[in-house]
Amino acid sequence: MDRDFSIRETGPEEFERAWPIFREVLARGESYNYAADLSLDGARAMWTSPPYRMFLAEADGGEVLGCYKLGPNQRGRGDHVANASYMVAESAWGQGVGTALCEHSLGQARKAGFLAMQFNYVVSTNSAAVHLWNKHGFAIVGRVPEAFRHPTLGLVDIYVMHRML
Repeated sequence: MDRDFSIRETGPEEFERAWPIFREVLARGESYNYAADLSLDGARAMWTSPPYRMFLAEADGGEVLGCYKLGPNQRGRGDHVANASYMVAESAWGQGVGTALCEHSLGQARKAGFLAMQFNYVVSTNSAAVHLWNKHGFAIVGRVPEAFRHPTLGLVDIYVMHRML
């Protein structure tokens, strides 16, 4: 890790602390299929309503560097496979935050009893994420052609990525 920070679980009452990162990610439009006009309340509900849990990466001074949500990939007979979503503030890119969030989420998923983790929608042109997930043992198990409208590249593929825990 290139920077001192901690990761902790948080609830809906603190979601607004992560909202600036969401706005950055939504404005770029390069990695999430969320609507550009996603509201604070809509994002809060998606990331903090059970069965989802949210975690914040915070610098020693309290600055939020990133966040992730963790929950089951599917309900019912698929609830033994976890799913997670991650966001890192642009100002914290390249400082080990994404790696720490991934490692933390894998540990939390194991503790929660999940047997695997799957990412359903990894934009193929998000090379930093694809590299990070590969580094942490995820394999591309599927590709959906032209499933994402990238703001500058047009239609690009998305990957389904998976690993056992």
